[in-house]
Amino acid sequence: MFVFDSYTALTALTAFFIDMLVGDPRSKFHPVVLMGNLISLLERFLYNVSDGNSGKLLKGGILTTIVISVTYVIGLAIVRLSEAIDLKFISTLIEAITLSFMISPRSLAEAGQELCNLLVSGDIEEARRKVSWIVGRDTDKLDEPEIVRATVETVAENTVDGIISPLFCYMLGGLPLAIAYRAANTMDSMIGYKNDKYLYFGRVAARLDDILNYIPARLTGLLFIISAVILRLNYKNAITIMKRDANKHPSPNGGYAEATVAGALNIRLGGYNSYFGKMSFREYMGDPFEILAPRHILLTIKMMYTSTILFLTIIFIL
Repeated sequence: MFVFDSYTALTALTAFFIDMLVGDPRSKFHPVVLMGNLISLLERFLYNVSDGNSGKLLKGGILTTIVISVTYVIGLAIVRLSEAIDLKFISTLIEAITLSFMISPRSLAEAGQELCNLLVSGDIEEARRKVSWIVGRDTDKLDEPEIVRATVETVAENTVDGIISPLFCYMLGGLPLAIAYRAANTMDSMIGYKNDKYLYFGRVAARLDDILNYIPARLTGLLFIISAVILRLNYKNAITIMKRDANKHPSPNGGYAEATVAGALNIRLGGYNSYFGKMSFREYMGDPFEILAPRHILLTIKMMYTSTILFLTIIFIL
């Protein structure tokens, strides 16, 4: 049975420092890449366009169950292997290295910093190309404020599923639950779309991701408010906008991060996005007191890091 103690708190802190030092290496052997390969393989076996809605729902549920079970068992095996090593330092390091693959503060910060630098230097074309790597919308016609908006939204929302949620799951259920969470989030990003293909097939995966992120998303909103206080941003407006606009987000969880950041930075997020040439509107969050500019990306990164350190401090104190 998993027991959260000072060693597991130290593991979480060590994982953060490993990510800060090494980052998220791009490799076909990266655990998240391997999760994606497993999901794709199972999808090829289970998805059938001729299945009815109930059949797609059932097979999507089977895929979700297999992926979560496999990744949880792998996490459990890593824990058992590390526990078999007599040296506590080595076993803690093994778990910390594995956990570092489940979080992504440095890669989030690097992506945001690079886009900020491109915008400051005036290279709008390259900024459009690079922002397409982190968002699903069409980016070839975005102007500077829209590139900033896309980046701020991504860093804010991914603070939840790229940092706080896996650490929260680790705090509750150790490394196996943190790995299983990352698998659930990866499934959501691959098959959790509300389109003709995945509306039913990906529904179980999408709902599981919503459930796992429910508490961490709201916790992130609170951490962002405290971060706004520390960074001397508009924390009062952050509270106001979180209360007013968080539920406007199409995701039941995404608004708590984005709305709070929008309030703290005195900006407005949401608006019109183009997907494969088709325009759609997402409810506004925040008020446009300030024009979106590259500095807002840097401030969002600072809020992300501050919130991460705050949460790690809470874990360590507990």
